[in-house]
Amino acid sequence: MAAHKLIIIGGGPAGLSAAVAAVDAGLAPEDILVLERDSEPGGILNQCIHAGFGLHRFGEELTGPEYSGRYIAMARERGIPILCNAMVLSLTDDRRVTFVSPETGYTTVDAEAVILAMGCRERTRGALGIPGTRPSGVYTAGCAQRYINIEGYMPGRRVVILGSGDIGLIMARRMTLEGAKVLAVCEIMPYSGGLARNIVQCLDDFGIPLKLSHTVVQIHGRDRVEGVTVAAVDEANGRRPIPGTEEYFACDTLLLSVGLIPENELTRGAGITLDRMTNGASVNQFRETSAPGIYACGNVLHVHDLVDYVSEEADTAGRAAAARILGNAAPVVRSVKLTTGHGIRYTVPERIDLAEEPEDVRIFFRVTDVFKKVRLTVETAAGAILVNKAKSAAAPGEMESLTIPAAKLREVLASGTEEILVKLTETGGDKS
Repeated sequence: MAAHKLIIIGGGPAGLSAAVAAVDAGLAPEDILVLERDSEPGGILNQCIHAGFGLHRFGEELTGPEYSGRYIAMARERGIPILCNAMVLSLTDDRRVTFVSPETGYTTVDAEAVILAMGCRERTRGALGIPGTRPSGVYTAGCAQRYINIEGYMPGRRVVILGSGDIGLIMARRMTLEGAKVLAVCEIMPYSGGLARNIVQCLDDFGIPLKLSHTVVQIHGRDRVEGVTVAAVDEANGRRPIPGTEEYFACDTLLLSVGLIPENELTRGAGITLDRMTNGASVNQFRETSAPGIYACGNVLHVHDLVDYVSEEADTAGRAAAARILGNAAPVVRSVKLTTGHGIRYTVPERIDLAEEPEDVRIFFRVTDVFKKVRLTVETAAGAILVNKAKSAAAPGEMESLTIPAAKLREVLASGTEEILVKLTETGGDKS
């Protein structure tokens, strides 16, 4: 097999965006190989037939297949090799990639750079420990989405959805449009995990109730789901079900939208440091992991709200990988750790590697709760404000970002600061 300097694992929106960015940064297309385990590129977007993609990236509203189709076309226009039906078996910290495919057989490649873009998977019933029998009719929301949109099967007719992440909200609308009756969407937290626009467009517009601080406590049925019991949970007592609040829903289907897990088995196998909050790799602003020359982007790094941000992040990783291979990367003078203060769950990146002439750095993060009237700040350990932004509201379901200007980073470099703090300050108004 021909030698490849850059291996990209994953041919979804992250992997394709990274490949396109690497070529546009000067890397020859033949020096790149994109490995995709599915039979065609495009990733999870191939089954996301609803609109809402591309507003930030392309300035227009696209469906998932349309969005991924644009990047597939851009990759093919540049002559970037994409090998489908290729399963990566292992990755080492010195960038040795072993994979198998019908076309190449068992293959090992030593790369100068590797970009991890494997995406994420859904949390299943086994991770929840819901009591009850094990009948058919319990699906993850993404599985149900594939059945309807790709395979042409209808999972059920009377549906309860547990979890109000975006895919759960979208499937509430999709099932309704296909003629099913969605009885309720239950969310164990006191707030939804999805975008506000999806709550309005997928639930409110169809009269589907959202039961916050509720969870499924029992699944009924032997061969097929016959119903579920839902109960309110006690926020002050570890979200335990409250006796006497049980409500029975007669249904034939339970969809689970209870969180996404980055696909980091390869990352872990390579000994790369993982962030315990994101479950993805710990990276710098170029998305380089603790293993030099191995980068991560997209949902394998942290779960995104919008694919537009996945592409933006993948661009960063692609350009950085190309710079490393081409010898254009600026030497690192000093690393500064990013830490989280009040109200901040995590940040990406987790560190900033400063060169003598730093560039702007955009920090992505999620807040820990629903807040109204807040101030988001980035400051040094000594209290010097680098970025300061007021917002009317912030919620865990919507990713936030702040950009540290290059001029401020030059000040950080000159001051000798070793840590930068990202925090939230409540400026008035109750949590909701």
